[in-house]
Amino acid sequence: MTIPANTFITIRDLLRHAVSRFNKEKLFFGHGSANALDEAAYLILHTLHLPLDKIDPFLDAKLLTNEIDAVLRVIERRATDRVPASYITNEAWLGTYNFYVDERVIVPRSFIAELIPEHFSPWVNDPDTITNILELCTGSGCLPIMLADMFQNAHVDTADISKDALEVAKRNVETYELQDRITLIESDLYTNVPNKKYDLIITNPPYVNSSSMAKLPKEYLHEPQIALAGGDDGMDLVRKIVAGASERLTEDGLLMVEIGNERAFTEAAFPDLNLTWLTTSAGDDMVFLVEARDLANFSA
Repeated sequence: MTIPANTFITIRDLLRHAVSRFNKEKLFFGHGSANALDEAAYLILHTLHLPLDKIDPFLDAKLLTNEIDAVLRVIERRATDRVPASYITNEAWLGTYNFYVDERVIVPRSFIAELIPEHFSPWVNDPDTITNILELCTGSGCLPIMLADMFQNAHVDTADISKDALEVAKRNVETYELQDRITLIESDLYTNVPNKKYDLIITNPPYVNSSSMAKLPKEYLHEPQIALAGGDDGMDLVRKIVAGASERLTEDGLLMVEIGNERAFTEAAFPDLNLTWLTTSAGDDMVFLVEARDLANFSA
């Protein structure tokens, strides 16, 4: 779609146009923004190098022709190609944390991230006693960075099977200057993980079941499918993670797994395992916790 730049004068003009385009194309918003207005405002402010939380003071600012052209290109890429906004801007936010992202990793989104600032209370009594953390399926490296920041005495080993993902994670770890406290490991789950005990094993693995994979919105097709697909019931990797956790946890260790909308499949896969469902902004269905003592007698 080609629209003359002189059709638009202000940010308000572009915002209205973007919202209309996004609604017309019935875009899916599952990678940060909740609706067309929020997504349009974010993309416009980012493109114009303006504060992301303050659009009102700039709404009636007159724009240069090259600025209008740049915003229109971004709007059309989002509307026509259905590219997630984070891939257009090469950034994603989890709480107050900002991460570099591109098509080598899924866009960071995790309910575990909501629990980290509280140090997983009340399950972790004293954050200072946590010295070793293992994070699996790291992707962009967002969770290990948050974990290292919140658990100041901990070293975090973090693994991913994808070399491409680890390159992105490395960039983010370096940005936060955590190279001395986070070790990146190319590994198929536990395969290349050090032979030691961890206080916490944290993971947001691929868990989308095959039926749901076939129905994903177009935006999700831009993401690495290996980071989403979890097999027929979504539990292929989750089973392996649970099965291997006991021998890698300390006596009082904890395993925490994010499974999205797959609670029914999770409970069917582990009918005899004591799962504790943690409360997040999406309810009590997204993240489960298992204590090491319950895993000790568990047979996968």
